[in-house]
This record gives sequence, C-alpha cells and structure tokens, in this order.
Amino acid sequence: MEFFLQTGAWAGFQRSLGRAVHQQSGPGWSFLAIEEKNPAGKVLYAPYGPVAETLAAFDDAVAALRALAVKQRAVFVRMEPVDAGFPTADAGTLLRARGLLPAPSNQQPELSWIVDLEGDFKDVLAGMKPTNRNLYRNIHKKGVTFRSSQDPEEISILLHFLHLTAARNGFKPQSDDYLGSVARSLLPAGAGTLFIAELEGEPIAAALAYDSADTRTYAHAALDDAHRKLSAGIPLLVTLMADAKEKGLKYVDLWGVAPEDQPDHKWAGFTAFKKSFGGREVAYPGTWDLPVNKLRYGAYQLARKLREKLR
Repeated sequence: MEFFLQTGAWAGFQRSLGRAVHQQSGPGWSFLAIEEKNPAGKVLYAPYGPVAETLAAFDDAVAALRALAVKQRAVFVRMEPVDAGFPTADAGTLLRARGLLPAPSNQQPELSWIVDLEGDFKDVLAGMKPTNRNLYRNIHKKGVTFRSSQDPEEISILLHFLHLTAARNGFKPQSDDYLGSVARSLLPAGAGTLFIAELEGEPIAAALAYDSADTRTYAHAALDDAHRKLSAGIPLLVTLMADAKEKGLKYVDLWGVAPEDQPDHKWAGFTAFKKSFGGREVAYPGTWDLPVNKLRYGAYQLARKLREKLR
C-alpha cells in the first residue's frame, strides 16, 4: 500500500499551508517530513513514514532523517514506520534498539480497516453485510442518486453536514479553513474526490476521499440527519469503493478503528460501521520519537509528565 500522507500531493497541500516540507529518497527508502512546532522546539514529523523495503533501508532512512534534523536544528524526529521493512510485531524491539522511544500518544490511528479491491467488484460486495449490498443496489428506487466532484467549491456541502453532525453529537470537526484548503489543493489535482448523495437533486450526504497510487483513503463523511432513515451514507461509501475499483486502485483504507477488546472505545460506533463493509484489520507500530537533542527532549518529556501529574 502507498500511504497518502507520504505522497507528493500531501506535500503540496502542506506547503500550501505555509509549512516547510522535506522529501528525500535513496535505494529502497523514502520519506516526507513536515516541520512542526512543539513545546520542546522544532520537530520533524514523518506521518506514516519513513517508507522502506528492508530493515537496512529503514536504517538508511533513519540516518537521513537524523542528519536532516541536525541540519534544521530539530529537537527530535517523530515517525510512524507503518511500511518499513519489518513486521509490526517486531517493531517495539527493533525501534528501541535504534534509540527510538514511544511518543506520548499516537498521531495517526494505530489500527486501520482495509478493504481489498482485487478481483471482481461482486466479490467485494459479497464480503459486505447483506443490508449494505441491498441498499447499494436498491436505493435508487427511493430517488437517491450519487455523483463525484472535484470542484473545490462543493466542499461547502460536506462542511454543512459536518456542522450538523458536530452539533448533534458534540464533537469538534476540523476547521472549515483547513478542509477548504484541502479541497483547493487536492481536488483539482485529482488527488482527492468528493462523493455526494442527492435526493431529487438535493444533497443529503457527502464523503471526501484521498487517493495515492494504489489506495483510496476514506477521510471525512457526514449526512443530513433529516434523511437518516434512508441510510444514504452506506451506498455512498460503496459508490466510493466502486469508483476506486474502476480507477484501478487496489485498496480502500477506511482509516482508524477501535481495538476489538474495547467495546466502550469512543470509535466503537464508527468501527462497527466500517467493519460492515468487509475487509481486514491492519495494525501499525504507532508513533515513535527519535531524540536528536537529547537534553532538550529529556526536559520536554519531564515537563510533560509533571503537567500530567498536576492534572
């Protein structure tokens, strides 16, 4: 799988926000790293990176990241080696042996849910719950249609539904400015697509997806609660998958899910929804820090622990 957060399109979007982005590659490895501010000072963050074909290539990537951090005067490198030439089960031992430490919290999900698109799409449909298949095949009878868009102005449809969902469920979505910037950067470039469900020509649900060379990532979605009984979000997601299949992509990444042994997890509801489309769980090593300025990194960790105690 190619992870969208390590693509040139994501680098372009980050630069459009005014952020400094570094991209390097070598034999069997590559990384995209973003300069960020942290209480410790400057940090280099490689979301779902670096990418490496072998453990030796990963070591080369880490050496390059360390050298870049020294050059940029970063206190540490934060990374998520999800595809770095070693099994996730071995990550803890291998990363600690290389001087990396677990970050205070994971930046990106540690568990994701992947739907494989290889084979005929009828096989993908067969892996879903019957309700999902039936809705996809029959919802047109209720006057619901689906379309895709790469017009940045239409992000307002999704933003409207996100506001409604946030007010109803009491969560804080990403800002309109942020998602508007995403739309302006990624949609015209073909790296993002907005999918819209309409009832007699009026939008009732929307979803935003990002594409890498082989993977479509289901990023943001919301619907109009007034039409909740139509369950348009289900066939909308199936439409997103069918479109990915038509474009020759191999996977749909439904993003983060809750651990199976945590039924009260805040993502439990989303997780049940995602799993109803078939697929498989994928575990990642989580987020790790590579201290470069060890004195300042140690002070940062100490201050963080003191703040937690005071809370």
